[in-house]
Amino acid sequence: MSVAELREKARFIRTETLRLTKIAGAGHYSSVFSCAELMAALYYDELRIDPTRPKHLARDRFVMGKGHAAIGLYPVLADLGYFAPSELDTFTRLGSPFGDHPDMKKIPGIDFSSGSLGHALSVGVGIALGGRLNGFDYRTWALLGDGELAEGQIWEAAMSASHYGLGKLVAVVDNNQLSIDGFTQDIMSTGPIDERFAAFGWQVHRVDGHDLNAVLKAFRSLDEADPSKPQCILADTVKGKGVARMELSTDWHVGNLVGEDYDAVMNELMEGVI
Repeated sequence: MSVAELREKARFIRTETLRLTKIAGAGHYSSVFSCAELMAALYYDELRIDPTRPKHLARDRFVMGKGHAAIGLYPVLADLGYFAPSELDTFTRLGSPFGDHPDMKKIPGIDFSSGSLGHALSVGVGIALGGRLNGFDYRTWALLGDGELAEGQIWEAAMSASHYGLGKLVAVVDNNQLSIDGFTQDIMSTGPIDERFAAFGWQVHRVDGHDLNAVLKAFRSLDEADPSKPQCILADTVKGKGVARMELSTDWHVGNLVGEDYDAVMNELMEGVI
């Protein structure tokens, strides 16, 4: 896809998040909005996947550490053909497979049932090791939040990935500056993130996570990266990006827009340029 087309896919991720939140009565707006460009670039340009063969053994794997952003991933999977888009109208309803966090046993295209923050990178290490042992060259991608990096298990996984030389493992850090309780630098500073991953033996690529040209360039550079080092894409982003009232606000980690507020935000997303 062209960059312009990917921008429209990022817009689609945001507007569908808005719509599904309305169905549920609450949802994680700002956590999705910070990584919309990252998910668009991954799923529509980078990942080696085939919706007609969701369990194909040679496919790339994607592990969503910040599982509460699944509300933005479901529409992408439907758009790609993993299931009918109409199924999303059941989001969070009784009996629906689509919950607040993704379930790999119920939803085609989901590789890990995330929910408890801090596990994803360890799971990614295991998947990457499994690929090596079974002779596959797929990449394993783990989308992490910057607040999630306060979990000690993240750094145990980072150490293991370097020790085993997992060059096919990629951690994409959505460095959106906020966690549910406030700014990450105040709650538990994990910076400088790039230097810390590098100290653990990772090769780090730092980008503006809302600049699709920069994101695509970083993704494509991985083919030329050091094959003995796990890779970190550190994406500097803004939590709530695209909606003025949500940007870098602690009020919209979870929320629900109704009436004129819903219409105003939908119009802002449809008309805005990021």
